[in-house]
Amino acid sequence: MVLICLAVLGRVFFIQHVQGKYWRALSDSLHQKYVDLSAERGTIYSEDGNMLSTSVPYFNIYIDFDADGLREKKGKRFKENLDSLSYCLARLFKDQSSAAYKKELLQGYKSDDRYYLLRRNLSFEQYKQLRTFPLVREGRNKSGFITETSSKRLNPFGLLANRTIGLSRDNWQNVGLERTYDSLLKGENGRRLVRYLNGGTYIPVEGYEIDPENGKDILTTIDVNTQDIAENALLSMLIENECEHGTCIVMETATGKIKAMANLGRQSDGSYWEDLNYAIRASEPGSTFKLATLLSLLEDHEVKLTDHLNIEGGTWKIGTRTVHDSEKQEISDVTVEEAFEHSSNVGMAKLVTAHYSNHPQQFVDHLKKLRLNQVTGIDLAGETSPIIKSPKSKTWSASTLPWMAFGYEVLISPLQTLTLYNAVANNGKMMRPYLVNKVQYAGGIERQNQPVVLVDKICTDETLIELQTCLKGVCIRGTAKSAFKNTFYPVAGKTGTALVANGNRGYADHIYQSSFAGYFPANNPRYTCIVVIKNKPFAKKFLGALVAGPVFREVADKLMSVESVMPDSTQLGYFTGLMRKDSTAYYYAGSADAMKNVMHTLQMSYNDSSNGKKWAGMYREKNQPVVKEKTEEQKHMPDVKGMGLKDALFLLESREIVVSAKGTGKVKQQSIQPGAIVSKNQKLILELN
Repeated sequence: MVLICLAVLGRVFFIQHVQGKYWRALSDSLHQKYVDLSAERGTIYSEDGNMLSTSVPYFNIYIDFDADGLREKKGKRFKENLDSLSYCLARLFKDQSSAAYKKELLQGYKSDDRYYLLRRNLSFEQYKQLRTFPLVREGRNKSGFITETSSKRLNPFGLLANRTIGLSRDNWQNVGLERTYDSLLKGENGRRLVRYLNGGTYIPVEGYEIDPENGKDILTTIDVNTQDIAENALLSMLIENECEHGTCIVMETATGKIKAMANLGRQSDGSYWEDLNYAIRASEPGSTFKLATLLSLLEDHEVKLTDHLNIEGGTWKIGTRTVHDSEKQEISDVTVEEAFEHSSNVGMAKLVTAHYSNHPQQFVDHLKKLRLNQVTGIDLAGETSPIIKSPKSKTWSASTLPWMAFGYEVLISPLQTLTLYNAVANNGKMMRPYLVNKVQYAGGIERQNQPVVLVDKICTDETLIELQTCLKGVCIRGTAKSAFKNTFYPVAGKTGTALVANGNRGYADHIYQSSFAGYFPANNPRYTCIVVIKNKPFAKKFLGALVAGPVFREVADKLMSVESVMPDSTQLGYFTGLMRKDSTAYYYAGSADAMKNVMHTLQMSYNDSSNGKKWAGMYREKNQPVVKEKTEEQKHMPDVKGMGLKDALFLLESREIVVSAKGTGKVKQQSIQPGAIVSKNQKLILELN
């Protein structure tokens, strides 16, 4: 027995002192592991500096009641701060009394809980207050308070461009820009060593962390004001006509920048939401496709605009099928230009059949040259592939060619149609549409996107002039005459009304897709826009001019109303010339004393309501300058709109705000709204006019 005992003791000594390091490491490997620390996802901004999608931090608060600093001297520190801490927690959360908090904290302390959950999902403001509370402010080692940070994705503008900006989801595939630029936005995760406790919980091991690298910021081409105009104009028509869904896209003609992309679909409760990106989903375009048809005919010198043809009252039988115009035609003998202006399906079908039936591939080649058989290449995931049939296609038949002439038997997206119309507006230069201006990290520019030319010249200048003439004629004499009556600027465009199939029911439900594509002002285009709306079955109002046209008109009117224009007496009362934003608005801001000094020097009278404040804004009221105070609260974001950059930087950097600015002149926009609580080293983008 003595020998056995000695052997056991010897083995214990050997395991503890000789093999101890090995067994302790093995124990740690079973009770410790590394977990990922999520990086802060980058922010998506509009072109005018507004946040479209950002990550908002939330905090989970735990307490290690067995922390050495909390337990030393028989828990003296904990007991001395218990009452005041309970009182502060009750005031902050307002969910229970200070006595209840005191009881809760005592129970956790007595149970030696190493990872006691005090509170989930604290906002940043709540977390900042909590850090100032008794005991908590003494730091983690002495207080035992442990913070876990997580984030939630927030779209501050809600519905606005929601599907284009996209969704960032933990358990499902991202969509929109959140998906396209996910690798840049998500950053690089860090790592943290955690130790296993009884009950299946892990607590962090202090000192064993690799900090995450935050994601990069995306600055889009979206303009919040333009997007809001497009969204509301589209929504009004969808509600009025109880439509199934619709899209409205606004493109900057010269560059291909997408300034707005609204997508709304009807929900089960009758409301509308940005559920799918209809702008990049291919469908039969209808009569807006006739622009490509006319371009082909004119480019091949097959017809002239003054040539006559018989549209047979809007009904023409070819083989076993019959072509119908959307509206009954009052006359049969029309010119090619009139057939286009009045959107005659019969006219386009007859022309294409007469000139391309023996060599249909020639017509298809024109469509391919216009890139209608390819996706646009926009920096947005999910763009569906178009379908342009050719004589070699299995589904090609005798009726394919004439039906293609007016936008059937082909599938293209509204964005592709818009790209074609934009090329005509842009004097033949086809631009690739894009949504992102640049990628930023820590205030520096990492990547900047520039306009990309897809096709230098889609057709000859002669053809281009004729196409532009026809598109203007549609809005003056043709199908869109009523929609654009009495505009103070010229519009060019084309209506479209396409009968669409409803699954197995085919065309029995008389569901129409209404569209309008065009540009404005027609003589010097600034914007190109398309509206495509799918109506409900048996809708009483379904023509493109009546459904899509008014949406286009509202968008154009509102955009033109915020532009300054130069009248040109040679254009029959139309306003033409370069459209530019008014940079001389009577509003200034900066040092109140400096502004008053200028007024005194110029011997100008003014009303002073600055109340002795250092910073003020000056505006016009009844032709009289007014100097009014600006807020000077140190903890809040100041309003620097109207200030010069020098004053704005002085005011912002005194609050330790990190500023980046673009442009010259006065401050027009700031990325964080005035009055918001600011923190040290918070980033702010200023846009100057």
